[in-house]
Amino acid sequence: MDISYIINELGEDREDYFNAVAPPIIQTSNFAFRTVADMHRSFTDEYSGYIYTKGLNPTVDILRKKLAALDETEDCLIFNSGSSAIFASVMANVKSGDHIISIKKPYTWAYKLFNNLLPRFGVSTTYVDGTRIENFEKAIQPNTRIIYLESPNSWTYELQDLRAVADLAKSKGIITICDNSYCTPLYQKPHSLGIDISLQSATKYISGHSDVVAGVITGSHKILSGIFKNEYLTTGTGISPFNAWLLIRGLRTLPIRLNTVSENTKRVIAFL
Repeated sequence: MDISYIINELGEDREDYFNAVAPPIIQTSNFAFRTVADMHRSFTDEYSGYIYTKGLNPTVDILRKKLAALDETEDCLIFNSGSSAIFASVMANVKSGDHIISIKKPYTWAYKLFNNLLPRFGVSTTYVDGTRIENFEKAIQPNTRIIYLESPNSWTYELQDLRAVADLAKSKGIITICDNSYCTPLYQKPHSLGIDISLQSATKYISGHSDVVAGVITGSHKILSGIFKNEYLTTGTGISPFNAWLLIRGLRTLPIRLNTVSENTKRVIAFL
């Protein structure tokens, strides 16, 4: 699917809002129903209709469709911060007694989750040098449930072989999670390499204007619907319609901004 179409057109059914070029901000706490039967249907599956903006919202859904398409996957959830996205992705896939493998020196709040919070609930973490696949192989335990990746790494910019790690994880029934904040879906598509959950801090490149704090996860509808019904709704960490609208605006210029960052980086490297 064409990137320009995704960021400027996809999900924006303009006939529904007077052909306005910019989508509306549906700033409401809850939604009314035409009939009791409609209400019952929505409450049977809250992931298929609008009930309460803590769950789904039309403005947020426009952004969800765009980001899922950019990542070439089925579904997307938007959170009120990148750390919320990390928390939900991890908590949805571990229980007491489980084990996580993480690359060394992950993003600060991922590290605090692994080191400070999860041990209180009986979940342990092993940190590995992610540049060598054999390090992941050696770290796998019978109770390993997640391999957590950042490629590039948040602090050292080291890369991992995402396809090799994904293949290894699938052979052992382990979920893979990759922080793709630095690359965005424009420069790297983790799902095409076999990764189960891709996440981003949308505060950075997706927003691009230093006025939104947000996080994104993408993946299969099966995985994300489970996260929505449990971690997303229970913790109440979804994004507001206004902030979703700001991210839609930010997406419009993402390719141009990333290209500028890339060109400036080349100049800095050449100078050094």
